[in-house]
Amino acid sequence: MLSCMGDSAHDAAHVYRVLFNALEIAQSEGSVDGDVLIGACLLHDIGRGEQRATPSLCHAQVGAEKAYRFLRENRFDEAYARAVGHCIAAHRFRGNTPPQSLEAKILFDADKLDSTGAIGMARTLLYKGAVGDPLYRVDEEGRVSDGTGDLQPSFFQEYKMKLEKLYTGFYTERGAAMARSRRQAAAAFYENLLGETAETYRGGRQRLRSILERPDAARKEGGAETAQNGEDAACGRKCRDCKGGNFAL
Repeated sequence: MLSCMGDSAHDAAHVYRVLFNALEIAQSEGSVDGDVLIGACLLHDIGRGEQRATPSLCHAQVGAEKAYRFLRENRFDEAYARAVGHCIAAHRFRGNTPPQSLEAKILFDADKLDSTGAIGMARTLLYKGAVGDPLYRVDEEGRVSDGTGDLQPSFFQEYKMKLEKLYTGFYTERGAAMARSRRQAAAAFYENLLGETAETYRGGRQRLRSILERPDAARKEGGAETAQNGEDAACGRKCRDCKGGNFAL
């Protein structure tokens, strides 16, 4: 298990949180095969390395095949290996294999729970940082995008595309209830972060505009002068360049 962990969002701590979530959910369900559930929880992300190396692969499908082979090679019986494999194949939120067994439904909910609430926001930030995605994107007018409809990846895009929509579609009543109790924490974090960054850009753009729109003579402070042709002596760029990209005014 540990040899297949490749980032802080899908580390051993995540695996154990999924396991502990699953055990809590299982207490509210009927007859659950604890051996299958525990094995599936511990092995559910062992296909992450292959998906990381080849993004077109689905870590759930790869992981199901790896888990089956591992269990059979270690003399677990066929029925057990297949049951664990199905749970793993069906655990992915964005996957195409719906869970059929009770254990698979519990694993699905338990893993999904770890993307909700404050822990889900923290894990997403860890993952986005690991792959180099920014917190947010800035539109052509220089405003911070809230992530809605963004084509380029960012934390805000992930929240609007996935995290905000995680609170329905659970298979168990207990899983759904646990998710509802976490929803406000995630929403508050997103709204606060969006508000802070948007206000920083609004105020910053206004202040930058007021400086750039002054007459050349008014920009002579501390020995730093702006050349008559509009070239900033400090940065060596045309002032009009600051009106494009993320510095749009």
